[in-house]
Amino acid sequence: MSTDVDLSERERAVVNAFQGGFPVVERPFEPAADAMCDRGVDIDAHELLETVRTLDERGVLSRFGPLVNAQEIGGAATLVAMHAPEDRFDEIVELVNDHREVAHNYEREHPHLNVWFVVSVADEDRVEGVLAEIEAETGQETHNLPKREEFRVEAKFYVDGPLDGGRDDEEAGIDLTHLGPTVAPTDESALSPAERDLVLEVQDGLPLTETPYGDVADAIGQEPEWVLETITRFERDGKIRRIGVVPNHYALGYTENGMTVWNVPDELVPEVGPDVASLPFVTHCYRRPRHEDVWPYNFFAMTHGRNEAESKRRIEQVRRTMADHWNVTDDDWDTLFSTNILKKTGIRMAERADANTRER
Repeated sequence: MSTDVDLSERERAVVNAFQGGFPVVERPFEPAADAMCDRGVDIDAHELLETVRTLDERGVLSRFGPLVNAQEIGGAATLVAMHAPEDRFDEIVELVNDHREVAHNYEREHPHLNVWFVVSVADEDRVEGVLAEIEAETGQETHNLPKREEFRVEAKFYVDGPLDGGRDDEEAGIDLTHLGPTVAPTDESALSPAERDLVLEVQDGLPLTETPYGDVADAIGQEPEWVLETITRFERDGKIRRIGVVPNHYALGYTENGMTVWNVPDELVPEVGPDVASLPFVTHCYRRPRHEDVWPYNFFAMTHGRNEAESKRRIEQVRRTMADHWNVTDDDWDTLFSTNILKKTGIRMAERADANTRER
């Protein structure tokens, strides 16, 4: 299977090695390179850093650094579906996208619900207001599908080559999270002002230098040790999902984006969720509410493929996993493929972090 970009063997190894598990230490590229050498990839710290820089400059990566879990930082986000008639499609999309609270918007293949967008707000109570405004402006009903339970958020995209895991059911990459400082977990959900500054400094990535965490410390006026400890604690507590390279999956050829949706018997969701989430190619897996007479599905599992055949094979594996739990019929599920990116600005982290920051 090929990618849309021409990657060297070393570049493929780097993409596969650290889509998570990158070490949180003063000079992280040194142990990272050593670990790659131990796995048969001949590379030193300088070469690893330069390779990441090159991948970033070429657009193979979206960024390098922590993947911040916005849900744990503050505020709320929800998935919304609506219908845009063909003769008003562009008009309605423009009205939806004009709302700054709309972070992502996709056109998906469905006979009725063809516009799918994410609303991100600092105050959860604001969601209803945003949707009411959209309905008044467009004349179209919105269907709010908030996340009721999360089983997996693990959007990793591997390429054929070193450290790719070999098969869909094998783990890929290298995990060096154990090298970080020893920290104690905390139940504190609100951020201190310094923690807020840290989140906003790293949300778009780390500096591509030999000492990225130290450079972050300089940028926000904190000690390097505090940055190392706080980032490690955030990763342990779930405010940071993982640290490493974040690939641009389109550049890697993952163009088949299939949102599979399922009408799972409610009593089986606790069993089905972990099983589907264990499939390594499932990037997102949630329970969401049904909408009577419009949307019968309560379970979402997102898959990506590098071509139509791979996508179909992976969707079939999800179906087989579902069938282990109940008699799945054709009426019990559907796949909505993404046909157009209508908006993609990302979550406005500053507003959500500000609303969840303790006073100085």
